[in-house]
Amino acid sequence: MKTKARKFRMVITAVLVLIAVNVFAQNKRSIAIVSMDTKGLKLDNITLANLVRIELEKIDTFEVLDKYDVADAMSDNGIDAISCFGKTKLVKVGKLLEADMMLSGSAEKFGEKIIVIFRLIDVQAEKIEKANVIEYLDQESELQTMIKISINDLLGIENDKLLVDLLVNYNRPITSARTKVKLNGPRMGVAWTSGETAKRMMASKADGGYNMFPVSSMFGYQYEFQYLSSGDFQALVEMIGTVNGLESGEVIPSITFMNGFRFNKSGWEIGLGPVFRAVKTAQGYYDDSNKWHLRSEMPDGADYDIVETIDNRGEFKMSTGLIIAVGRTIHSGYLNIPINLYFSPRKEGSVVGLTFGFNIAKKPTVKG
Repeated sequence: MKTKARKFRMVITAVLVLIAVNVFAQNKRSIAIVSMDTKGLKLDNITLANLVRIELEKIDTFEVLDKYDVADAMSDNGIDAISCFGKTKLVKVGKLLEADMMLSGSAEKFGEKIIVIFRLIDVQAEKIEKANVIEYLDQESELQTMIKISINDLLGIENDKLLVDLLVNYNRPITSARTKVKLNGPRMGVAWTSGETAKRMMASKADGGYNMFPVSSMFGYQYEFQYLSSGDFQALVEMIGTVNGLESGEVIPSITFMNGFRFNKSGWEIGLGPVFRAVKTAQGYYDDSNKWHLRSEMPDGADYDIVETIDNRGEFKMSTGLIIAVGRTIHSGYLNIPINLYFSPRKEGSVVGLTFGFNIAKKPTVKG
């Protein structure tokens, strides 16, 4: 008897659940999507409308009317979906489809932004119930995710904060002649050395070299100070402290000062200035076979030219040079990603390097 009673209760519970699900489904408001407007994007109106419909169906808040039923009804009544964006016409179509709500909107590329707009229209009340506008970064490949974020925001559904931070366009601080911006951040990269200096770097330590590659790593930090801003143009001073050669077990410090010029809209910049390096050098000579020797090793009576070059057996000395750099800064919200190519000319061995890093644009401070 207990087994039969338990089975009976299970059947009753299942029936009640099915009834509740059916009632909930019947109480869901119906919604129709006729068309979405696009400007400056690779996607056309139909494709965008399909993406919106897919994301709306995933949420399962509304009964989304089938796109083929919507298209047939509009065709039978001679209504062109391409021109159906205004509230009055959408209300008319909604009543024709017997839909409770209509969803309309657009996605438009504007400069370095993609702006997504949605309008939720109550058909019976003949009014816009909600509207939502969000500006995103120009990442068209992530348009479906943008649509998901906008729909959730329109319907009051919490979004993934990480996705929002990655895609939503946060306006960068305004810079003008009355502002001073500091852009500081880490730098890293590689440098290639040529000429006789490269040979001394690759020489064995027994011969006074460093047993290094001619290509070495670079890690450092840049301090940047803007002293002039006029429209799209900025003038700034940069100070970069770095260490090189860590991959070879060496620490070669340097500090660079550059006067830079940047164009805000394009992100391109150029700069030049002195570089100071602390390196070990020694005086010596090259013998007839072009082998390096210290001056103290010169045989009596020999007449070789005495030169000074890098040698790990020598003493630390300040070496100076010139750096010429060109680069571009890529913007992602408040995040700036500078990429620079630089050249340091020297008779005994020039250096070519590539650096990149990141920094955050801090809020401008107004000069008094």
